[in-house]
Amino acid sequence: MSEDKPHAAGDVDAGDTSERVGMEVLRERGLEPEDLREKLIDAIGAEFTTYYYYTNLRMHLAGHEDYKEITEDARLEDRAHFELVAPRVYELGGALPNDIRDFADRASCPDAEVPTPMDDEGGFELDQLTAENILEVLLEAERCAIRTWSEVCDMTEGVDPRTYDMAQRILQEEIEHEAWFVELLSMERDGEINPAGHFVRGEPGDAPYSTNRRINDSA
Repeated sequence: MSEDKPHAAGDVDAGDTSERVGMEVLRERGLEPEDLREKLIDAIGAEFTTYYYYTNLRMHLAGHEDYKEITEDARLEDRAHFELVAPRVYELGGALPNDIRDFADRASCPDAEVPTPMDDEGGFELDQLTAENILEVLLEAERCAIRTWSEVCDMTEGVDPRTYDMAQRILQEEIEHEAWFVELLSMERDGEINPAGHFVRGEPGDAPYSTNRRINDSA
């Protein structure tokens, strides 16, 4: 009976756990899964480090509670992006770096650091820190993310539906994030109205496109 089922068998022997059919079909379509997973590690390294750096940037938006709220949405959604794609690395036969320093060094985007030096006492030179220069850092971080996930979409479109679905959902949120920070920076720096259409999420970081919550409440 199984001989009548065209997809019941293939190049991977029955019961063989050393190979993954999910990787073999990518090779058959012209995409090397090892190349893709390395690209994904770099991409989610940027999402993970951005989550950390946005935590710090948000702390220093004193007196701008509206800016803080929007930065919090972007911060938590970047964490959701990391959590969404991390399992895909393992499905492609890889693993996250054991050393978090290696992981951060591999990130596909520059560190979104607080844009002012630290003083001799280990704090930031706050007299040089403004909402404007923080928003500039946030904006450029989102632009790097858009370039990163656009590249992943280009790699996987028509070849790897699973990764493409993840990447395009993340990309939609990154494009939203860029628009938010364009709006805020335009007004803060230039006094210009440049609407973005930001709406408050149901809860901070709801990540309407990329969250796993509706699939897995524990995520």
